[in-house]
Amino acid sequence: MNKPLERIVNGVIKENPTLVLMLGMCPTLAVTTSAINGVGMGVSTMCVLIMSNLLISALRKVIPGGVRMPAYIVIVASFVTIVEMLMHAYVTSLYDSLGVYIPLIVVNCIILGRAEAYASKNPVVPSIFDGVGMGLGFTLSLTVIGSIRELFGAGTLFGFQVMPEIYTPVSILVLAPGAFLVLAVLSAIQNKLKLPSATNVPHEELACGGNCARCTGSACAVNHMKLAEAKAEEAKRLQEERKAKAAAKKEGEHK
Repeated sequence: MNKPLERIVNGVIKENPTLVLMLGMCPTLAVTTSAINGVGMGVSTMCVLIMSNLLISALRKVIPGGVRMPAYIVIVASFVTIVEMLMHAYVTSLYDSLGVYIPLIVVNCIILGRAEAYASKNPVVPSIFDGVGMGLGFTLSLTVIGSIRELFGAGTLFGFQVMPEIYTPVSILVLAPGAFLVLAVLSAIQNKLKLPSATNVPHEELACGGNCARCTGSACAVNHMKLAEAKAEEAKRLQEERKAKAAAKKEGEHK
């Protein structure tokens, strides 16, 4: 699945880094006190993600396997520094609002995870669109969470008054607990609507039915066995497909 549109859809919906993979929770919970903060952090991360994926993919055959993680961190840190300097120069208010979370993009597990899982194993163009998809998914998620917290917690949206004057803001939503509450509600909605999420695993697939709190002891062992069996079946299927393609190609050459 390396087509540009498929990579974007994958990052926005199927493997949304925030609402499905549950990655990058620190900036998600800390900076989404307003919609503009969510947009700013999301776009910053997307720029770093695109450029780091591009360079890591281009150098994937050059970087030695033993030092790949330090090399990835150096590449990501370089782009984060550029983004941070640009934000400090041109959007100072947003820079001050996001604070320390801008340089912490360096260790954002979304960026390092995509570098290791995708960019280091695929060509440049698909890697760029993978960064676009993941970045858009992260930006949309942060914007939605920030909009909900700002709207109901302050009565504004992108700094503009939206709620009527008689509305009493739910101030807890713009405090630290508000981020957990909003994220929990969004996850509950995903599960109710059977949308892709980190917790709506079908009951018949895993012994614990997707309930991570009960994934211990024998249930955990059974889960690992089921996942290993699924991987083995997938590998067998791919091998059979390769053999069938090779046989068809060989038969075509004989003709």
